[in-house]
Amino acid sequence: MSSNNMDKAVSELIYRSCLLLDDMDFSGYLNLCAPEFRYTVTAYSPELLKDMVWQDIDKTEMQRHLELVPKHVSDPSPLSRRPTVYTISYDDENKVANTVSGFEVFRTTLDGGNTVLLAIGKYYDVVSVASKEPKLLHRNVKLDTRQLGIGSQVPF
Repeated sequence: MSSNNMDKAVSELIYRSCLLLDDMDFSGYLNLCAPEFRYTVTAYSPELLKDMVWQDIDKTEMQRHLELVPKHVSDPSPLSRRPTVYTISYDDENKVANTVSGFEVFRTTLDGGNTVLLAIGKYYDVVSVASKEPKLLHRNVKLDTRQLGIGSQVPF
């Protein structure tokens, strides 16, 4: 696959992951992930002068987590993710792409009357490019926003 085609496939994987989460299509999201997928959420603490790890789970734990989403008490307002892929670099030896994407997450009330910015940050993704179809190996969601209020049980 040419570099331009691979860049397009990797970018589309990132964008598709957000669309599927927006649609609450959890099985579709998990299908984008390799078996060894790992999902972490971190945020820098100026008080501690280091990153805090808010979540660190593998694909099996993510699947269990997503199966429980309907049972959680949470804000039912839909979330809308807006990613922008900034960089894609390739490690040909390990057949992976390392990407950095900025994102914003918006929450819109169920009646559509109010939309607010919930969080911003960056995705640091490692994507397997060993086969024709790229797969997410690791997503580190590095949040700039640390006060999320009632939040959502759905991944960013």
